[in-house]
Amino acid sequence: MATAVLCLLAAALAAQPAQRPLPDQQAFLQEVRKHLDTDDDRQSGYMYVETRREQKLDKAGQPTGESVKVLESYPALPGEQRWERVLSEDGRAVPAHELENKDRERQKHVEEYARKLAKDPAGERARVQRDRDKRRRELEENIDELFRTYDVKMVGREALEGHDAIVFSLTPRPDVKPRTRVGGIMKKFNVRAWISESDYEMVRVEADAIDTVSFGLGMLARVHKGSKASFQRRKVNGEAWLPAHASYAVSVRVGLLAVLRRGASIEFSNYKKFGVDSSYRIATPDGR
Repeated sequence: MATAVLCLLAAALAAQPAQRPLPDQQAFLQEVRKHLDTDDDRQSGYMYVETRREQKLDKAGQPTGESVKVLESYPALPGEQRWERVLSEDGRAVPAHELENKDRERQKHVEEYARKLAKDPAGERARVQRDRDKRRRELEENIDELFRTYDVKMVGREALEGHDAIVFSLTPRPDVKPRTRVGGIMKKFNVRAWISESDYEMVRVEADAIDTVSFGLGMLARVHKGSKASFQRRKVNGEAWLPAHASYAVSVRVGLLAVLRRGASIEFSNYKKFGVDSSYRIATPDGR
């Protein structure tokens, strides 16, 4: 009887498909590094809808109140933040006349920039290029700090929304001294990352605070141990990996007394290519 059972088990194991071996870690990470980029740059050619939910939390981490804001986000003019157009707050739509006023203000600002560009196009383009080069240097420094700060280990393969992803654990090296402010923050978090196996793109990240993170010389705010954050991207129109969802749950001491417990989630949806003509005038989402 025992022999028969063993034979059946052996046959069942033989019938199972063999697990694909994981890729070589060093070679895979070299490709991943080539694809690391800021979300601002990724979103620069798109407009999208953003739904922000913010919650107050009790000591057990349960929500006691929530506010919801829905807005449209448009690409920024060079050197500026993205332009946002709030559509509703807590289920109440913004009146049409307020949206029209905001659109007129934005159009006036864009026209002012167009006149500035026309006066000194070479100088403005040089300024934009300097800003772009500065951001790229900062990104490279942060990437260097990430690989210096963390012990990175490939731990498996998982499917996320139909894409095979290689999973990594990132644990701060105990003996590494941060060289930058960002590196000092990194050392306070354990991280788990999912990377698209076919595109080498970061798909999901989860971070857990393993120590208190101080901001403003430790006097302005402290994010406590146990705070969590997550972020996920989605491949849009089969061409670009763009932010899809972000969330956090934190306990923060502000100043010397107040402790705030907050949670939030942000959904990114309705991505559309955004057309801008040579004068940086606002164009419709389809480029017409």
